Amino acid sequence: MRPYLRIEWCVAVVELPLRRIQQNDGRWRHWGKVVDPRDGMTRVLRVLTLADGKTLRNAFFDRGFEEMTA
Repeated sequence: MRPYLRIEWCVAVVELPLRRIQQNDGRWRHWGKVVDPRDGMTRVLRVLTLADGKTLRNAFFDRGFEEMTA
């Protein structure tokens, strides 16, 4: 995992995501907002989990995330 990310952020995103999509391989993508303490900016964190939806695989800030508007 990237050293600037916190496990608490990943857990929070998985528990209450803005969006959650299952990939073709069964893994899950979860997106959520977190405040980056390095600059105080709110960023979107993408967390990838295994098929169980809980085991963390990877996480990173997703600069290309677009919120769906209804």
